[in-house]
Amino acid sequence: MKRTLMALAVLISFSYAADIQKQGFLTSKWCAQNGYFSDCRLESMVCGSGECFKEWEYDQTIKDELVLFVHAENKAYDIDYTAIPRYTLDEPMNRNGVSITGELKGDVLVVKSFKAPPPPTKSFFKGCL
Repeated sequence: MKRTLMALAVLISFSYAADIQKQGFLTSKWCAQNGYFSDCRLESMVCGSGECFKEWEYDQTIKDELVLFVHAENKAYDIDYTAIPRYTLDEPMNRNGVSITGELKGDVLVVKSFKAPPPPTKSFFKGCL
């Protein structure tokens, strides 16, 4: 009985130890490869590259390749978001400071949960009119 409980405790500790947290910029793979962070084209979220809307038809499959670019490591991790609904990732899209918790399998980050930074505050421009 003690061995069974001990084995179960070891398995649970390994499963929690496998979860890691990465923080970075959530964007499309094409934007990260080309260094477009503040001005990433939104069509790259659907068809995979900038100006792809010229050839892409609506009946074609969506090429939704998301990555988390971690600035500290200067590396982009592919995102596997099958455990969460895709629409939940629309809010933190193209924003910095997104924290993703999940399991790292090679260069693929399997998402279990994420935390988006708060939206930017409204500002008032007081200048020449």
